[in-house]
Amino acid sequence: MLLLFPLLLSTVQTWAYRVPGQKKSDSCRCDVNTTIWSFPALRYEAVQQQVETCETSLHGLQQQVLVSSQRLPDIQVQISNLTARLEPYQYLHDRGLYTALSIRLLGQELSQLETDITVVHEIKVMVNVIIDIAYPKYSKLRKDVLKMQTSDTVNMKTVKEKLRYLKNNVESCKSIPKDFRDTFPPVSGQNRYCMKGLITNISEPVTTKINPYNKNHVSGSWGKQAQMDSESDTETYWVQTLTSSNIYGNIVRLYQTYKDFMRSANHRDATFSSSVTAPTAIEGPSAVLYGDGLYYHCYRSADICRYDLKTNEVKRVTLPGTGVGFNNKFPYCYYECRSNSDVDVEADETGLWALYATVGNHGNLVVSKLFWDDNSKTINVSQTWETRLFKKAATNAFMVCGVMYATRYVDEYREEVFYAFDTATGKEDNSLELPLEKVAKGVASLSYNPVDRQIYMYNDGYLLAYQAYF
Repeated sequence: MLLLFPLLLSTVQTWAYRVPGQKKSDSCRCDVNTTIWSFPALRYEAVQQQVETCETSLHGLQQQVLVSSQRLPDIQVQISNLTARLEPYQYLHDRGLYTALSIRLLGQELSQLETDITVVHEIKVMVNVIIDIAYPKYSKLRKDVLKMQTSDTVNMKTVKEKLRYLKNNVESCKSIPKDFRDTFPPVSGQNRYCMKGLITNISEPVTTKINPYNKNHVSGSWGKQAQMDSESDTETYWVQTLTSSNIYGNIVRLYQTYKDFMRSANHRDATFSSSVTAPTAIEGPSAVLYGDGLYYHCYRSADICRYDLKTNEVKRVTLPGTGVGFNNKFPYCYYECRSNSDVDVEADETGLWALYATVGNHGNLVVSKLFWDDNSKTINVSQTWETRLFKKAATNAFMVCGVMYATRYVDEYREEVFYAFDTATGKEDNSLELPLEKVAKGVASLSYNPVDRQIYMYNDGYLLAYQAYF
């Protein structure tokens, strides 16, 4: 088995390093020598030393020029004084009365003045010559150092991205035994609305819009009322933007029609918590409007909250599992971690779901089925599944007909659905390659709506929707 690491340089060259592997016990071991990408530290230090020496020399010359410049006024004063003193000698000379002593004294002063002027002139000439020679060399050395730093930054970022990509692929492969990678059977016995089999394709965005606040609010969730048999208006659209540090919020914005939503008109704001730090505030970019209830992750807890749009009451339930992750313990990551995306609430044809990770499941995704008991007015957890997908190896996830789908980062304008877990059979598949186009790099939330079979993405402040095909 060979691994290929492309290393991009600032000169837009591509280097490749092939690594031989050894197969042992159904696994492949490759020893990668990362020193080939090492930054040339010795050369860098030598060049840096030369630059520092040049800077010191130039500084010294500048000081000498400054001192010489400071001496020039004194010399000019001496010249003025000598000129004044020459007047009596000129008078004596005109009358032939000067003496040998006066001539000798005047000669000594003139000799000293000549020496001073010569020294200043020599220093000035020397400084100009050295600057003419040293400055171009200094400039070249400085450019070389900056070029090396730029090249090193590009190399390190490229290698980091490639290593992250390989690491996440390894985590995904480790999580799924070989005998689980077969084609999913048609989903049966769960819900009369469910389509057969897995999603086969996802459209380009059919809706693209900036969130109603501004695009600087990069985290949140949005969608359409998701309960299929609800007496509530199934045409209601909602947006829940995390307006505090892109992590916390306490308001959901509601629109009665798609037209109102697209025009950002005739909205109603429902406040489900007294503040963004109250126990009933939302933490993290995941919510879903299901019937008359907004379901979301409760502030700094392992709980799911339900806010009733009619009564304004908030109910909650604690998720099962040992060491349920919250407060940024197990966020979605892959390329870049999405702050406080520990608990993900989803809806599909079969009802409500919570997706999260636990210490007991080694940071892998856990799926819990939720339901609302209208008689007792309580949220309940009916069943829980543990998957083998490491949560930080995914950018997001959503549910469709009891199947959890997970995504990963491909590039700035594309995500990919690569994994599925079927709660009906317990089977897992990481061979999917379903592209999702984006308009920005980060994915805050993904949710599927069973009413219109669309997937809703909160994409770094942009609201996108896609059509799912089966």
